[in-house]
Amino acid sequence: MSRKFLVALGSAALALSLAACSGGGAGSGGDTGDKKPGDLTIGVSMPTQTSERWIADGNAVKSKLEAKGYKVDLQYAGDDIPTQSQQVDQMITQGADVLVIAAIDGTALSSQLQAAAAAKIPVISYDRLIRGSKDVDFYVSFDNYKVGVAQGTALLVGLGLLNKDGSKGTAKGPFNVELFAGSLDDNNTQYFFGGAMDTLKPFVDAGTLKVKSKQTTPEQVATLRWQQETAQKRMENLLTSSYNDGSKVDGVLSPYDGISRGIITALQNAGYGSGAKKLPVVTGQDAEIASIKLINDGVQNSTVFKDTRLLADQAVNAAEAFLQKKEPQANDTKTYNNGVKVVPAYLLPIATVYKDDIKATLIDSGYWTAEEVAAGQAKK
Repeated sequence: MSRKFLVALGSAALALSLAACSGGGAGSGGDTGDKKPGDLTIGVSMPTQTSERWIADGNAVKSKLEAKGYKVDLQYAGDDIPTQSQQVDQMITQGADVLVIAAIDGTALSSQLQAAAAAKIPVISYDRLIRGSKDVDFYVSFDNYKVGVAQGTALLVGLGLLNKDGSKGTAKGPFNVELFAGSLDDNNTQYFFGGAMDTLKPFVDAGTLKVKSKQTTPEQVATLRWQQETAQKRMENLLTSSYNDGSKVDGVLSPYDGISRGIITALQNAGYGSGAKKLPVVTGQDAEIASIKLINDGVQNSTVFKDTRLLADQAVNAAEAFLQKKEPQANDTKTYNNGVKVVPAYLLPIATVYKDDIKATLIDSGYWTAEEVAAGQAKK
């Protein structure tokens, strides 16, 4: 599966060239250049509080903006599209000067963005690209294709087909693997799955990896709203339908830690992890504390760490630039085509975390403490 696959799904894959400016979006920020921070309000719309990641994102953006003196209207939409639409509408009517939006559905906010553009309110798309609208001014995220590559690579490393340095491992296979993807209404899902499948495809083609269920398309493997319970039920169904002949699952490609925990629960309920029936290699993303404990305990294989503290910093930098009548700094002006325009973006690096990376990557950086890792729970 190549990057062309992403285009076919309506994603933003490698547009040849477009300008770095915000083009047809809101962009002007109204008359904010001469105002003091205390006179300016940033509306921050986050998708859900069911994931600790989004709670941390919202709090980080809010606290960093407030530390600079800005007013912040932070709203969580409870994974409900109409609620998010109403909240963004309200932010606009109440006079927000900039909007920072992590969309539930990347195509569901066009009318709100049109209203923001009419009011000259810049829109920053936060981690999930808003699609189908010219009224998106900037995008802050991670290199999401590389996230998928990292997840595919981690699966291969866990199976012993590769070493962590990328060299060939000693395992021969064949291995039975199953594939999970995120929610199809999230633009990032296509990048994660495309990057992972590009990485795994040579091993599938060679017969080293076998998808026993034959469920390999994004539509077949997607997990609506990234829900843990949905992933658990699908894994249970896979075990019943494709592994009732005594065969075993050796690895599962999972794009997110919550999905990973649902998968692991289904596997444990089916007897994996006890006796000779060892748990499959299960990947993940977001370094959620419950999954970090599972990795530390040898249950989950790995996760991809995206330092959301840095993402919040970039969102704040972009908001300040717009408020000061400047263009935010972009380091990618070609990749993220939302179907109407290429949105200038600032992309941050990612890191794969295995058990022996937890201390250096997460604890020493202050992201989690050793006590939180041991407990599998964040301190309040």
